[in-house]
Amino acid sequence: MSAAPASRWLGLDALRGLTIAAMILVNNPGDWGHIHAPLKHAEWHGCTPTDLIFPTFLFVAGVAIVPALQRARERGIADAELIPRILKRMLLLLGIGMFLSAFPLITFAAGKDLFDPLWTVRFPGVLQRIGVCYAIAAILFLRTTERMQRAVLVGCLAVYWPLIELIPVPGHGFPDIGDHRTHMHLPGWMDRRVFGSHTWGGRPYDPEGLLSTIPAVATALLGVQAGRVLARPSALEGKVLELLLRGVLLATAGAVWGWFFPINKPLWTSSYVLWAGGLSTAALGVAVWAFEVKPWARWARPLQIYGVNALLVFVGSALLARVVGRLWTVTGGDGKTVSVQKWLYSELLASWADPYVASLLWAVLWISGWFVALAWLWRRGIVWKV
Repeated sequence: MSAAPASRWLGLDALRGLTIAAMILVNNPGDWGHIHAPLKHAEWHGCTPTDLIFPTFLFVAGVAIVPALQRARERGIADAELIPRILKRMLLLLGIGMFLSAFPLITFAAGKDLFDPLWTVRFPGVLQRIGVCYAIAAILFLRTTERMQRAVLVGCLAVYWPLIELIPVPGHGFPDIGDHRTHMHLPGWMDRRVFGSHTWGGRPYDPEGLLSTIPAVATALLGVQAGRVLARPSALEGKVLELLLRGVLLATAGAVWGWFFPINKPLWTSSYVLWAGGLSTAALGVAVWAFEVKPWARWARPLQIYGVNALLVFVGSALLARVVGRLWTVTGGDGKTVSVQKWLYSELLASWADPYVASLLWAVLWISGWFVALAWLWRRGIVWKV
């Protein structure tokens, strides 16, 4: 834990806070069988509001690279010292992500082999992808020019298209990305070869798999480009206008490219990168306009409270949800053993509310409870970061 820095980009914190709050909301419904459509992922091709959450979080991580590393350089820290710090942070994020994947599969019960459950643990994950993409984007920011970073960004998107659409899949032939049930595409084949069954739900591909990390790096680099705009010593109004214009152009390009290379989150297609990255860029511009140009900074406080401790609430919420949803049980009125989460949900909400309303209310109560905890930390200037 550390004290929060005195000087931060308020618009960036607000967008990060909105994104992590949205992530917690969609990850914690009262009942997975009753979820409103906007809070679900698209089944395959297409993009719902929920599909925009993860790329926005990765985009924000890219934006944050710029002020963090610029401040480090201003303090006289050399690149040779910064790069090991970047790699250390990547490894910590990988480790935390793997711990989340393993918890609560690892049991300490007597007579059990501690390592048996590890054979079912998922290797890729959200934090793992963030760690890898952050490290690549940060090192590129330190060691290459802005022009080179743009070239890498474009190269990631351009190379990924033929890899998905044109390269034959070993043992199958021409790739097929038209139906999620086929899994006959290069990312799926590579995930099966490298991870085996250590994928999301044991599926034959992983939405945070190896090959789709290539365009995910481009998402982080779009954030770096937006961060460079905000770091310029010029008027905020001009920066906002540029972010909004960039966002519209990127999203339009993504929508047009989607006619040929469908927008698809599980494959993290190049069109998806531009579509989601464009909307994220525009959202950052709106946040900066609302909370830094306009005198509405006080309205950003709830989002900022979430934003400065995004990692803590992501990890803490996931762990607590698994404790109350799997490990901690009670005996219900019918004599059956149920999880605390199911019992509370049934008694407090499902007993009187429409199932979809009750499920959403549980998620709202969940993020509200975490807000109380984060506000307590905020008042004490405590931030958890790696």
